[in-house]
Amino acid sequence: MSQFKTTEISDPQFESNHLRFITIKTPNLKGRGDICVFVPPTKNAKNLPIVTLLHGVYGSAWIWAHKAGVHFTALKMMEAGLIQPMVIAMPSDGLWGDGSGYLAHNSKNFENWISDDVVAAVKENISCTGPSSKVCISGLSMGGYGALRIGAKYAHKYAAVSGHSSITNTNQMPLFVEENESEYQQKIKNEEDVFHWMFTHKETLPPFRFDCGKDDLLIEHNRILHQKLTLANIPHQYQEFEGKHEWSYWQEHIKDTLLFFDKQL
Repeated sequence: MSQFKTTEISDPQFESNHLRFITIKTPNLKGRGDICVFVPPTKNAKNLPIVTLLHGVYGSAWIWAHKAGVHFTALKMMEAGLIQPMVIAMPSDGLWGDGSGYLAHNSKNFENWISDDVVAAVKENISCTGPSSKVCISGLSMGGYGALRIGAKYAHKYAAVSGHSSITNTNQMPLFVEENESEYQQKIKNEEDVFHWMFTHKETLPPFRFDCGKDDLLIEHNRILHQKLTLANIPHQYQEFEGKHEWSYWQEHIKDTLLFFDKQL
């Protein structure tokens, strides 16, 4: 029996490029949320890993596929034997303002939508996944923030975590959104900070990595997070590459995330 009041899923006869679409109603959003799902064409597969891939500000469930072609990239890597088959779940962030920050605020829980509902919806509706499917999480910019923060806060749920060009605290949201920073405020201020959760759960963190372009407006924030983690003796991988805060960078470096996840799986 479904844990969701309503579920709609795309009809295979109208789907293309192995992309499916799921819409569920959840109390966490007080309404409906969308998930675009890449399902690899692997016969008789069961309990495939699930990669939750979060978008940045202004985007939605479609954007990783139709701005970066991540499903084509993943399929090519699978066919080349570089990574094992895995399902990629690309949810909307809940579509609040310019970006929800994947946090709980304004009477909605965008955090639990990602940490609970998205994976549950995929396991209910995608037959090649199941109870034993391992889960990884990644994202870009605001989605990198969501991935690193949620992955650290709910460390027991994830096999690996990755972030690209990541926001590291809500004080960076005003660089991108018109909503006031106070909209994202949590009851305990420190809980908005990625490092807070990584330090709090440093003994149980899954393997994690993050990267940033050298010309990205968030580069110094990523360097500071790397420095804090190093000083705290928290194992991690951090890389810098040529590039800016743009889709060409994320289209290229999502490959690093997929390879990293495959290694951990």
